[in-house]
Amino acid sequence: MSAHTAAPNPHYPLLFEPMQLGGTTLKNRLIMGSMHTGLEDRLWDTDKLAAYYAERARGGVGLIITGGFGTSRSGLLLPFAGKMTNLADVKRHQRITRAVHREDGKIAMQLIHAGRYGYTPLKVAAGSEPSPIHPFKHLKMTEQIIRHVIRSFGRSAKLARKAGYDAIEIMGGEGYLINQFLCPHTNDRTDKWGGSTENRQRFLVEIIKEIRRQVPRDFPVILRQSIADFVRKGQTWDEIALMARKAEEYGVDAINTDIGWHEAGVPTIVTSVPRAAFVKFTERLRDEVSIPLIASNRINTPEIAEEILERGKVDAISMARPLLSDPDFADKAASGRSDEINTCIGCNQACLDHAFVGKKVSCLLNPRAGRETTLTLGATRRAKRVAVVGAGPAGLSAAVSAAQRGHRVHLYEAGEHIGGQFSIAARIPGKEEFNETIRYFTRQLEVTGVTVHLNTRITAEDIVDAKFDEVIVATGVTPRMPTIPGIDHPMVMSYADAVLGHREIGKRVAVIGAGGIGFDVTEFLTVDESPTLNLKEWEQEWGVSEDLSKPGFVTKPRPLPAIREVFLVQRKAGRQGKTLGKTTGWVHRATVKMKGVEQISGATYDKIDDRGLHLSFHDETGAVTETRLLEVDNVVVCAGQESVRELVDPLTVAGVTTHVIGGADLAAELDAKRAIRQGTEVAAGIL
Repeated sequence: MSAHTAAPNPHYPLLFEPMQLGGTTLKNRLIMGSMHTGLEDRLWDTDKLAAYYAERARGGVGLIITGGFGTSRSGLLLPFAGKMTNLADVKRHQRITRAVHREDGKIAMQLIHAGRYGYTPLKVAAGSEPSPIHPFKHLKMTEQIIRHVIRSFGRSAKLARKAGYDAIEIMGGEGYLINQFLCPHTNDRTDKWGGSTENRQRFLVEIIKEIRRQVPRDFPVILRQSIADFVRKGQTWDEIALMARKAEEYGVDAINTDIGWHEAGVPTIVTSVPRAAFVKFTERLRDEVSIPLIASNRINTPEIAEEILERGKVDAISMARPLLSDPDFADKAASGRSDEINTCIGCNQACLDHAFVGKKVSCLLNPRAGRETTLTLGATRRAKRVAVVGAGPAGLSAAVSAAQRGHRVHLYEAGEHIGGQFSIAARIPGKEEFNETIRYFTRQLEVTGVTVHLNTRITAEDIVDAKFDEVIVATGVTPRMPTIPGIDHPMVMSYADAVLGHREIGKRVAVIGAGGIGFDVTEFLTVDESPTLNLKEWEQEWGVSEDLSKPGFVTKPRPLPAIREVFLVQRKAGRQGKTLGKTTGWVHRATVKMKGVEQISGATYDKIDDRGLHLSFHDETGAVTETRLLEVDNVVVCAGQESVRELVDPLTVAGVTTHVIGGADLAAELDAKRAIRQGTEVAAGIL
């Protein structure tokens, strides 16, 4: 423990205890983990990236770790991606480090070589195994290329220090190049860089030694080490422990643990992963090394962070997405305002889903993330009376954001509770985290002084009579019931009625519609209706092995049996779930498959009667090729939504300044990302 005289924090004494990292002292043990935002890659985005990091530094985090910056042209994440290879890069990055230091923050640069994960035609990799996530073929590295890449890490570390960074992190996990050398899964070499454990670890050892030759001993070096690959032919625990001991021996100051590859068959970052599911892997390293250990993955509250630190085997906590959703996370926790934290729900919709398709990263819950210089919520010059109608995600975002700016806001909700579609989502197995967002907005309505009117179905006439300066219509959507003979049969219900428990559901169910809602409802129908995220059951379902000698810690999944027989039906031909999120869709598709759901595509809904759902299938000429009867107890309709906007026309005719946002604006597939963004933007624009 480092010597210090300050009294312990009364709320989270361990999380806010200073920590020695090499030759520098961190003011607390909360570390913002690396996440690529897309702002790293273009010179003209430098000031935006600086503002993004500066806001997190201002929010009190102990150390910020950047998204990965390439050490050589062969290792870039994508063409013209961010790098640290020359003095021009140094000059650019000084703008970033100065911005962070002005806010009394500290920042480390993550150095990365993408290897076969690079989205470029120039990529090189350890072995011959092609990448399953990017199309370009790679060149298997020669001895000359290997030596060049090793030197490039050392040079980049030296340049990072010159640019003002307080530390560097070596990306040795997630299936990138260093991890590719460490694992037989991707390292099929027969020379001194492959084969035995010692040979496979040689590349990383040489990188650490080269970095230490290039930077002073007191300059902190962190290793992001993969301690659970979750791929076939991954590392065994003995190999991981040996590599950690070598890292300490050759000058690494801390190990930031990394879980899973991008191609792993075990989810590691989605909301259905139990909180702190992988901390035990980090804790196992405590008996192997004496340098600080940093735990990561699905740790999203200060309470969980403190509990981990209390066990005494982990020294710091890394959070990436939680600092996207709330840049003031640290200050709120330190001052006893953890109930005001905008807790990350692990949805990935605006962060990782964006990153993996080359879009700028933001946050569903905090649309200002990555837009700190363009989407501001400064104090208004003139407080206005603002009515917000509808307390779903769009309305809540608009009401809170407008009130934060100083407007006098009245929020009207026809139902008994706030939350809208989030209240439904929170009942889906694995989406319980959505309750955190409802908790956050409930508290923010109190903090910002919004006047809330529940059980109030306000009319246009009421609004006009109240003489509001501006009105925000966020009345959301209602489930759409398609035109099918028998759609009014007693066995038929909407997805809302099914999930909210308004109707009893039988043992055989057909779900109409295989979009995001259809998959969610299908998962809901196949599990216990009062699910808890039991870690042991989750590991069993996804094949996480307790056998530390087993490479990659993966075994055959053993899913729990479904409690109902479910048929998931869609009109479109082809594979279901193609429009689901990049990083989450595969999890939903795998879950539905493991539960034995029968997926039926290319169907025409002929009718619903006492016998069940009648389907037919047609060829290209429209001729019927097959008919089928699904003998079910219930039919749950997930066939889209319709906007609720009866207030819009009368308010417009009355001359009231009216803004329409969220589902009331566009009733597409439920899109909370768009709804919350629109609410924030509308509030920012009320002058």
